[in-house]
Amino acid sequence: MTATLPTAYCYDPFNLRHHLDGHPENRQRLAGAWRLLEEDGILSSLLAVPSLPASDEQLLRVHTRRHLENVARAAALEAHLDADTYVARDSEQAARLAAGGLCQVVDAVLTGRARNGFALVRPPGHHATPDRGMGFCLYNNVAVAARFAQAEHGVARVLIVDFDVHHGNGTQDAFYSDPTVLVFNTHQYPFYPGTGHWREIGHGPGAGATVNVPFPAGVGDEGYAEAFDQVLLPIARRFGPELILVSAGFDAHWNDPLAGMQLTIPGYADLVERLMALADETCDGRLVFTLEGGYHLQVLAHCILNTLRQLSGVSDAISDPLGPCPWPSRRADDVLAHVRRAHGLS
Repeated sequence: MTATLPTAYCYDPFNLRHHLDGHPENRQRLAGAWRLLEEDGILSSLLAVPSLPASDEQLLRVHTRRHLENVARAAALEAHLDADTYVARDSEQAARLAAGGLCQVVDAVLTGRARNGFALVRPPGHHATPDRGMGFCLYNNVAVAARFAQAEHGVARVLIVDFDVHHGNGTQDAFYSDPTVLVFNTHQYPFYPGTGHWREIGHGPGAGATVNVPFPAGVGDEGYAEAFDQVLLPIARRFGPELILVSAGFDAHWNDPLAGMQLTIPGYADLVERLMALADETCDGRLVFTLEGGYHLQVLAHCILNTLRQLSGVSDAISDPLGPCPWPSRRADDVLAHVRRAHGLS
């Protein structure tokens, strides 16, 4: 690919109709980020792609028919799938647009219309298992996109990187026995949903293709950078991805209200730089982000802006209205040593 190709994005205001007053995963997360992008002017340099709804065929590559029926029924009743996961009347269609929009960004990258991309979508997806919605998630957007890339574009190997503060249990479940999708998770542990121990490495033919870095609370920028350098990079090079998808949750920030990690906004930008370099090295820059968590509205908006600046190359300026973490960070050397041994990296 040439460096002149644009960065693709999708955004559909219909996603704002998935909403529940007082819930942390509400429409203000995406609406506020969109306002900042408009004010900044970055959108004019990007390639907009449509958020077409994911079809049954696309969703059923990951989810069971019963799960699709349960989500549709919950939308009709405006019910909850569990205590945390609401389904408003328009939520099922919004979830299809989220998964389908990400597929459209992936399509733009794989057909050579864009170099990389970011799906500005909600509801998030990485907790949704093949047969259950949970943790604010209805359909697993990144898993659907991975199967889309394989089934409709012939991609043989997909790497999914999930740096949300919560473990992406649904994504792990979808690919736990599959050697063609490498799933790498950094997350606070033990924490919701309680999965993601470093001993969880995959099953059968997929053994070794699930990589978990279960951080204790308080790990900051240095620990995340070390996890990428010491674990992700060597495993990814060994795997040889043809596409990298990123579940981009920005809730490991030190001021996020739902977690206890100490990443900073520049720390997130550093991870993005590492992922861009890895994509350039392994798969001609084919790198697509999709929005997961992040519940401090200002942090979320500025992390999205910074990521789009980095992906598109329009600026290397990091917008950080909150500044450095006021507390000392915690080392995670023992965790990284366990992970490296579990995956033959020591």
